[in-house]
Amino acid sequence: MFFLVYVSAAVTWFSDTELRALLVQARVNNERAGITGMLLYKDGNFMQVLEGDEDSVRALFARINADRRHRGVVIIDSGQAPVRQFGAWSMAFFDLNAANGDMPPGYSAFLDAPLTSAEFASVPGRCGQMLQLFRQMD
Repeated sequence: MFFLVYVSAAVTWFSDTELRALLVQARVNNERAGITGMLLYKDGNFMQVLEGDEDSVRALFARINADRRHRGVVIIDSGQAPVRQFGAWSMAFFDLNAANGDMPPGYSAFLDAPLTSAEFASVPGRCGQMLQLFRQMD
């Protein structure tokens, strides 16, 4: 199972309506392509993990990378995993701005930095651990 984790910055902040529309589109497209994953949003920044067939994930990432609604796309981590980690969702989502203190056990100030900061790229394993924390909230 291939996975890819990236971060990006929105050109303009997404409203709740825009985020919902993005998720509806992503879920339909991902289900069709056999891709699962999770998307985190905070202060106009995204962190997303995609998993599935490598060709499908790379093709989706190429479309994401070309999307003009965001910039500064950086791959944090990618590779092979023995099993899907987010198999229950075509695209799970967590809006960190709307969390109101409802964070999973183990949450730390690590997420207080912008999701596109160099801190995330320097510790890709920690990004994976953080995504797993939110996966466990379901």
